[in-house]
Amino acid sequence: MRKVTSGLFASVDGVVQDPYKYQYDSFDAELGTAMTVWMERTETVLLGKQSYLEWSEWWPQHEDDPFGRWINPIEKHVASTTLGDDLSWQNAHRIQGDVDDFVRELRAGDGGDVAVTGSVTLVRHLLFAGLLDELQLMTHPAIAGAGRRLFEPTDPPTRLRLVQSVVTSKGNVLSTYAPFAG
Repeated sequence: MRKVTSGLFASVDGVVQDPYKYQYDSFDAELGTAMTVWMERTETVLLGKQSYLEWSEWWPQHEDDPFGRWINPIEKHVASTTLGDDLSWQNAHRIQGDVDDFVRELRAGDGGDVAVTGSVTLVRHLLFAGLLDELQLMTHPAIAGAGRRLFEPTDPPTRLRLVQSVVTSKGNVLSTYAPFAG
């Protein structure tokens, strides 16, 4: 059985959108190592429509970046009802049918982790559908002030279990959560 994970950069005030606006100089070696481990475990990526549209324009032009070298060739599945089936980004395919059923099928298969990258709406959906096995928040020591947050005031109360927490030398807090099985 495969694990479905997500790793999101966040600010102290909970913003997960446009992390380049609040990362400043806090990206350190420990954070890089954690991301490398996460990428090495991942064989398949899930994206929402907006992340696909933004990333498919950016990352193919940045193959020299370590993340670009990883994200460009990896198998990518895009959750969208409005994009066509002919996606231009290497190894990208639109999910046919119900997203939850598709993710259940991926989880039941063999292979490495399935990672939801970016795609805040998809992360929230899979978490509340019980299909996200692990959520890592990489919180930078900064306040973004404005921007999209992971959770909405209308979200249901949900208990999580802290699996691991690490503080890096530049003050990033890497917190990994799993569904609470109590």
